[in-house]
Amino acid sequence: MDRTSEIAGFLRSRRARITPDRAGLPADTRPRRVPGLRRDEVARLAGISTEYYTRLEQGRAANPSPEVLNALARALELDEAEREHLTDLCSRPAPARRGASGAPQRVRPGLHLTLQTLDHVPAFVLGRRTDVLAANRLARAILTDFDALPVPQRNLARFYLLDPAARERVVDWERLSAETVAMLRLEAGRHPEDRRLADLIGELTLRSPEFTTWWHDHRVLRRTHGTKRYRHPLAGELVFSYESFQPAGDIEQTLCVYNVEPNSPTAEAIRLLDSWTAPARTGPA
Repeated sequence: MDRTSEIAGFLRSRRARITPDRAGLPADTRPRRVPGLRRDEVARLAGISTEYYTRLEQGRAANPSPEVLNALARALELDEAEREHLTDLCSRPAPARRGASGAPQRVRPGLHLTLQTLDHVPAFVLGRRTDVLAANRLARAILTDFDALPVPQRNLARFYLLDPAARERVVDWERLSAETVAMLRLEAGRHPEDRRLADLIGELTLRSPEFTTWWHDHRVLRRTHGTKRYRHPLAGELVFSYESFQPAGDIEQTLCVYNVEPNSPTAEAIRLLDSWTAPARTGPA
């Protein structure tokens, strides 16, 4: 990933969404060639020189101080994920550990045991690049059977954007897919040397008609919580309140749990789906 172009694209996209009125700037009669704020207006709001901001936007200002980044974040009204992304883009990348990005991730035993105990709701563990490291039976039944896929294809972004079944399964497919792209961009800023992530982005660029548009808007998003709706061929429409948890000591893995409102139509549908997909019990007659 070209960090210089990423910094430029991100800062331009963020200042383009803020009008002078919204920023509290006085009226300016000069013609505007681009939407949103000009460079000199961002610099004024952040309390830095226009020359320095221009160098920063062009990727020519090495390691800006935390104070400068905080001032820019306030001027551009960045949320928490955007602040993190700006810091990642502007920081000098640490030397990559040999084989670090290519080493396979493993779900630690305690987290895997937690996943197994969540057998009444869909749950799965995501790693880097939205790789699906583990998924329980209900998650495989409602999304797709990741365990049946080759290991390189067990990826949530790849499923949403490239699998035709996802467009049928996900009720709000466009919103959910765009959010997933924003999560990938956040990771790309944090891990610019990740070859497998670059390969995934390249594949999505070539094969998904929508990916390039969403990628170029420079949106970033951290996985937290919200509502997801799926359309299952047997159970019908399902509504979940999902929560995401990062286990202590490993920010590269996320436990995603799809909670169900008690006594709701989804709860009844999940109960039936659970019985339909439960493995056959064996034992003495």
